Amino acid sequence: MTIAPPDRDVRAAASVDRSIRLITSGQASGEACSPDLAKGPWEFDRGPVGYGPGSSMGDVIPTGSPRQGALPAEYREADAGELHERIRAAKATLGDRVVVLGHFYQRDEVVEHADFVGDSFQLANAALTRPDAEAIVFCGVHFMAETADLLSNPEQAVILPNLAAGCSMADMADESSVEECWEQLEEVYGDLTATDAAGRVPVIPVTYMNSSAALKGFVGRHGGIVCTSSNARTVLEWAFERGQRVLFFPDQHLGRNTAKAMGVPLEQMPMWNPRKALGGNSADELDDARVILWHGFCSVHKRFTVDQIAAARASHPGVQVIVHPECPMPVVDAADAAGSTDFIVKAIKAAPAGSTFAIGTEINLVQRLAAEYPQHEIFCLDPVVCPCSTMYRIHPGYLAWVLEELVAGRVVNRITVPGDVADPARLALERMLAAKPPITAPATGEAPAPTAAGA
Repeated sequence: MTIAPPDRDVRAAASVDRSIRLITSGQASGEACSPDLAKGPWEFDRGPVGYGPGSSMGDVIPTGSPRQGALPAEYREADAGELHERIRAAKATLGDRVVVLGHFYQRDEVVEHADFVGDSFQLANAALTRPDAEAIVFCGVHFMAETADLLSNPEQAVILPNLAAGCSMADMADESSVEECWEQLEEVYGDLTATDAAGRVPVIPVTYMNSSAALKGFVGRHGGIVCTSSNARTVLEWAFERGQRVLFFPDQHLGRNTAKAMGVPLEQMPMWNPRKALGGNSADELDDARVILWHGFCSVHKRFTVDQIAAARASHPGVQVIVHPECPMPVVDAADAAGSTDFIVKAIKAAPAGSTFAIGTEINLVQRLAAEYPQHEIFCLDPVVCPCSTMYRIHPGYLAWVLEELVAGRVVNRITVPGDVADPARLALERMLAAKPPITAPATGEAPAPTAAGA
C-alpha cells in the first residue's frame, strides 16, 4: 500500500525540519541530537567523510562510499518557498516523464512533492505502475534506488537526489566480508551445496531488503532469499525448509526478534562478527546454530529503550506501544506490538478515535502520523529529535536540482546495477515474492496483519 502525500496544513504541523530549527534557535523547548541538523546537508558533502548529523553520526562509513558533488549555489541559497515553486514547475514541465518516490522517513518538505509515499519495497513496486516514465527519482537511500533499478525497465533512469544518502546498517555487511564468512562456514560445515536426508543444505543465506544489490546478488547465487520487515517469518520458514540453518544479515535485531518469535532459542542464534575468526564463535557453537546473526543494526531503532517504554506507560496510562522489529529484543518484548512501517501506519489508521500511541520508529514518520491523525495522541518513544542521518541528506535543494537537470535533458546521479549483479539479485527478490505470508484477519482492537512491505 502506497499512500498519497499529506496536504500542506498537515505537512506544516509534521515538519521535523521546522521542529529542529525552532529547537536549535531556542524558539521551542525540546532537544535535538545534533545542532548540525539545522544546516543544509551540502555542508557535509564537502566535509569529512561520514553519514552526517542524526542517528548514524557515530557510525563508521566504509572507505569508498559514494560522495555527492557540490550542489550549485542557486539551490543552496534558495529559500524554502523558491525551492517549492521550482520543484513544482519542473514536475509540471516533465509531466508523466518523471515519477517521484518519497520514503516514509523523508522530511515533509520532500514528501510533499512525491507521487507515491511508502516504504522501500512499496515504492519500488509503485514505480512499476509508471512504465512509461523516463526517470524515477527515488527520495530515499542508496539501496532503495538500487532495488528500483532492479525492478524497473532497463530504459528507465533511477535517480538518487543525493549520492551521499546511504544506509549505515546496509554498509555493515559488505560483499567481501560476507564472502569471507561463507568460506569460513564451508570450513565448518563442509560442502555447502550438499544435502542431508531431508534434502536440506547446511546453510541458507537471507538478506534483509536493507542491503546492497551486491548482497542480494550473493544470496541469489547461493540459493538464498531476500526478506522485508513484515515477511521475515515467512522467509525464515522458507529457508528452514531448504537449509539446516540460516545466515541472516545485515540486521541482527530483525533476525533475532523474528526467530525468537518462531521458537528458536537464543543460544542457537550466535552473532557473527566479521572482524573475528569464525565470527567470534567456536565450531561447536556454529554447528548447533539455527540462525547465525550478522553484527549489524539500524542506528535509528537502536535508540529506543525499555526505559522509554516505561516512561511512556507511566505518563500515558493505556498507551499502546508499537515499535519496529529493527529495535533491540528487550524493546520489542516490552512493546505491545512490533511491525514494519506499513504495519504501524495501518494500526494507527484502524484504531478507534481517542487512542494513544507511543511509536518506536523514525521521527519523520511519527510526527507525520501525529499530524494526519489528530483524533489520536501519537508521540515518539525517544524524546530527543534525531532523524535518520542518511534519509536527511535528501533536501528540497537536491530534488529541485535533479528535476531541473531532467528538464534541461541531463540525467544526473543515476543509479545502475551491473548485469552480473542484477540477474542473481532479481532471482533472490523473485523468491521473496513467491514466499507470501498468510493473510489473517485481526481480532477486534488488534493491529492489522502485516503485508509484504519493507522497512
